[in-house]
Amino acid sequence: MSVTVRRDADIYATEGGWFKARWHFSFDTYRDPDNDSFGAMRVFNDDRLVPGAVWPLHPHRDVEGLTYVVEGLFGHEDNVGGPFGPLPAGSVQRMTLGSGALHSELNASENEPMRFIQIWILPDTPSLPPGVEQRVFTIEDRTNRLLKVIGQEGGDVVKVHQDASVHVARLDAGAAVTHEIGPGRGVYAYLIDGSAQFDDEAVATGDAAKVTSQPSLSITADAPSDLILVDVPMQFEAVGIWAGRI
Repeated sequence: MSVTVRRDADIYATEGGWFKARWHFSFDTYRDPDNDSFGAMRVFNDDRLVPGAVWPLHPHRDVEGLTYVVEGLFGHEDNVGGPFGPLPAGSVQRMTLGSGALHSELNASENEPMRFIQIWILPDTPSLPPGVEQRVFTIEDRTNRLLKVIGQEGGDVVKVHQDASVHVARLDAGAAVTHEIGPGRGVYAYLIDGSAQFDDEAVATGDAAKVTSQPSLSITADAPSDLILVDVPMQFEAVGIWAGRI
């Protein structure tokens, strides 16, 4: 059984005046051989943009770009159908950057900061047609439960083209939830805010944990807490530009 906690102070931090970011895995010019990916998840970034800031249009291929809005208003533009209406806190978006596309993230507010978590999941099919799906979830939807917001099945959740899922929760002090972990799978859990126990490991704001080789993860809030959990296959067939690289 394995819960490997990554403390907030050990996660790479960067800023560029109009943005601040915590990059949990190798990204852009940052390289971390010990944290290059986690199963089918290649990127996990916690990004903050100042009011009115725009992350310029940039290209990707063979990536499922998943966004969870933590605070503020998230804006999106692309070259395949955007822009899309601003998303409030609690919302999720998937952009399939399969055969190649340009996209841009922006703070849709001129007055308030914006914070979002962006995750790259590597797809199960190469060169998928580009596309966007997004959905608004409320704080009530995720209060004292692990709310599934992204999954392979689609329907009531935003669809991702991989056997992966994303879950979010807002827990009152003393509330507890459990996530079942299937064989050959791993969980990456991140405490966005608060204080909690991941199994028997105490975690605080900004801490994360890699969880493998066990059937479940129990989470108990010691104080009001917000968290996000990503469930991925640890072994998978990398396709497209990732074939032979992961």
